[in-house]
Amino acid sequence: MQDYTMVDVYDVKALAYATAGDASATIKRKLKQLGVDSAILRRVAVASYEAELNLIIHSRGGSITLQMSPQEIRLLTRDVGPGIPDIEKALQEGYSTANEEARNMGFGAGMGLPNMKRNADAFQIQSELGAGTQIEMRFRLG
Repeated sequence: MQDYTMVDVYDVKALAYATAGDASATIKRKLKQLGVDSAILRRVAVASYEAELNLIIHSRGGSITLQMSPQEIRLLTRDVGPGIPDIEKALQEGYSTANEEARNMGFGAGMGLPNMKRNADAFQIQSELGAGTQIEMRFRLG
């Protein structure tokens, strides 16, 4: 079990397009202040932004938890939402169930989950229809 020296939780509201990116920008700023390597910082920033957008577009709200230990950064997203009926399909680049409003704003291109998985050193997703989705991403430090 990892001993996390820092734990921060960021609430993300459903359909809050006007504040899209605020939580991930705060995460990036905090990790930069802590001196996280720029290559790792970029990967965490991409993954947290994609996670935040998924919470805004697809859920009824949720949270991103940032945890950091000397060995790793862990991002955990939890939402209340419809769940993902076919996770393998959702992991395919270009597959999207985003609504028209999100697409008209330039979101929902179907790259969220693939970008999260690609940027994390470890990626796990669990989803229950009618209940919500939990995603865990880990990024090794050093």
